[in-house]
Amino acid sequence: MTRNEFLRLACVPFAARRSPAVQARHAAATPAPVHGVTAAVVSFIGATRFERFPETAITQAKRCLIDGFGVVLAGSTVRGSTIVREYLRATAGASVGVPSPKGESRSSVLGPEPMSASAADAALANGASGHAMDYDDTQLSTTADRIFGLLTHPTVPALAASLAIGERLNASGRRFLEAFLTGFEVECKIAEAIDPEHYLRGFHSTGTIGTLGAAACAAKLLQLSPGATAHALGIAASMSAGIRVNFGSMTKPLHAGRAAENGVVAAELASRGFTAGDDALDGEWGFFGVLGGGADVARIVPTLGEPFSIVTPGVSVKPYPCGSLGHPTMDAMLKVVTEQDLRPDQIQRVRVRAGSNILEPLRYKTAKTELEAKFCLPFMVSAIALRRRAGIREFTDAFVSSPEVQAMMARVDIVFDRDIEARGFDKMRSILEIDLTDGRRLVQESDERYRGSPDRPFTRAELDEKFSDCASLILPPGSVARALELIEAIETLASVRELSRALVPGQF
Repeated sequence: MTRNEFLRLACVPFAARRSPAVQARHAAATPAPVHGVTAAVVSFIGATRFERFPETAITQAKRCLIDGFGVVLAGSTVRGSTIVREYLRATAGASVGVPSPKGESRSSVLGPEPMSASAADAALANGASGHAMDYDDTQLSTTADRIFGLLTHPTVPALAASLAIGERLNASGRRFLEAFLTGFEVECKIAEAIDPEHYLRGFHSTGTIGTLGAAACAAKLLQLSPGATAHALGIAASMSAGIRVNFGSMTKPLHAGRAAENGVVAAELASRGFTAGDDALDGEWGFFGVLGGGADVARIVPTLGEPFSIVTPGVSVKPYPCGSLGHPTMDAMLKVVTEQDLRPDQIQRVRVRAGSNILEPLRYKTAKTELEAKFCLPFMVSAIALRRRAGIREFTDAFVSSPEVQAMMARVDIVFDRDIEARGFDKMRSILEIDLTDGRRLVQESDERYRGSPDRPFTRAELDEKFSDCASLILPPGSVARALELIEAIETLASVRELSRALVPGQF
């Protein structure tokens, strides 16, 4: 081949050099390009003001913050979170003590001991702690094909990013809440719009989409220009990551921590003039096209704030510190053992019948650790059978590995049910069949109106009780009560640091 022939060939677009068969396969696999989403998100971030949020959104945001801060505090006590903090102390200059109220540009790392770090590092640690127990809230789906909202956990990435930047800037509680609500909305609408193929392919949307929500929070607090906001989203889109193979390990919570950290880094870089693509969510090579398998633009461009997702459809608050897909099954088991007053030795065999949307994510047939137990239906129903509860004191390595738990899990079978599968993935459906030693068989279908959902929301007393249970792992009762008061009055605080200091042991 001569040099001129090579240059002529090289100038032909790559797509045109493909064989017809390859071009056909590529066309079939390539989703229709998405257009206009980046501009819509940038406009929403820039234009949204605290006054625009309805009172219902403010009320729901406070509920999310009560739940979110609670699970951050509880999650900070587990081994994975401790390792993250050890890493930050060793490599990133994190130090003992809280940020100075006189403008020191550091942020709080919440946990058993007072720590401060850069905004990005604090976002990493707090985000990882918030998801460590898998006790944080879950986005809801609006239609049957959306696979229960793609299982995005919306509060923690937005909370961790907003707190980190808010403290660095010494922002008011009102600005913190405005940023949190803005990022929460961006995150939920992207998750609702993206093709479900994103989750089915194995991406963990809390890590991928949570990064974009965190970037939106940080961009709002930093008051970026439209151009810089677009670049922040572009940087965040390239940094977004998280795959489902890590469910049941310390890395799943790390996804939420990295989402918060990456969102902060993306916005901080953009604020300094760092550039990225102007249309990071759009086109063949944008976020939706590459990671998402496409998107339904009608679910995001005209619906940002219309209505706010935090209000409609709302979020699900977890009654158990484990994968939410198992919660209706656990409640069904609790209903049977309490109404029938069953002892563990009366249970001969248990079958859990469900569809693939539940059985595939809850993939462990038996659990050896508390992290695996969070994605193990046999453990979930075994804990209920043995203790009639499954809280933070049951999800421990010691309880999971105990002989009584291991023996009970061996009596639980998981069954794929085609009839349940055919009903769609918008709800969490299962049926329990319990064979007793006296020959009886008890059948209990799970309630689609599960506890913690907007259909059966936690009462304020129940929500406060969950926060207190979580926070009491590191805070004395007086500090727990004070923290609840400050979250309820968040929009009146002169500085968000008033709240963060109340969440640190020994500060009140």
